[in-house]
Amino acid sequence: MPSEVHRGELIAPHHRALRVMGSAGPGLLWLVLFFALPLLIIIAISFLSRGEYGTIQGPFTLENYRRLAGFGLLGFDPLYPIIVLRSLALGLGAAVLCLLAALPLAFFLARLRRPFKNLALILVVIPLWTNLLIRTYAWQMLLGPGSWITQAAVWLGAIAPGESLYPGAAAVYLSLVCDFLPFMALPLYASVEKLDWSLVEAAMDLGANRVAAFRHGILPQIRPGLAAGSILVFLPATGQFVIPDLLGGAKTVMLGNALQQQFGPGLDWPFGSAIAVVSLAVVIGALCIFFRRWDAKDLEIL
Repeated sequence: MPSEVHRGELIAPHHRALRVMGSAGPGLLWLVLFFALPLLIIIAISFLSRGEYGTIQGPFTLENYRRLAGFGLLGFDPLYPIIVLRSLALGLGAAVLCLLAALPLAFFLARLRRPFKNLALILVVIPLWTNLLIRTYAWQMLLGPGSWITQAAVWLGAIAPGESLYPGAAAVYLSLVCDFLPFMALPLYASVEKLDWSLVEAAMDLGANRVAAFRHGILPQIRPGLAAGSILVFLPATGQFVIPDLLGGAKTVMLGNALQQQFGPGLDWPFGSAIAVVSLAVVIGALCIFFRRWDAKDLEIL
């Protein structure tokens, strides 16, 4: 093949290929060895069976996926389909609650002056400096029977006297919001700070009320932050198992719990691999639906 001019330099095709491999090759090799290859191994194991004492043996079978779909030896049992739907609902609920909390916070941060803005941004990310497990154990104490938060909830009528927020769904969602709020607030803040307020003023001059001005003047401008924050919250919340396990009283099994319970000495690795593959497929499917709703430009902030 003839040589090509690239950025003012005459380069032969094989020399250009060597340059590309020299720059992108290490990264591609890393992805193949530590992402693509392990993923292919997990997919292959998911079609095998658990042998005696937890060994992995053939032949290839779809039994793990049939069991995951609810078809077992005793007939149909919707346990695992319910777990998948429950995990998706948990991730979606966490994303919605984080959005409701992060949207006013982003506008508040954007209106602060520079010295106070920097301090406020530090305060937003400070919880991330502490380990997730430590934060979860702290919520157990804060939401216990004798805590002031529980007493305030009793005074407001949210719970009956003698009860507590922990363990329960309220404790799970409260912890999820506090843990993942920075992942929603920071992308939204980056979009809100770039707002062109003249569009909002023009909408209101043309007779739009506050809701219409937000819908047509503000929402289209903050869609990149909204899209990025939703993805950053939905993905980890869907696979979360530490918070539901510790704050939910281990009464509700999520995808992460079901996956974690299958791996260990003598356990069912093929079925756990099937859960991992289905979890990945569910998340990718949810992202595909999300991407169909949002334009590529809305995701540039990622």
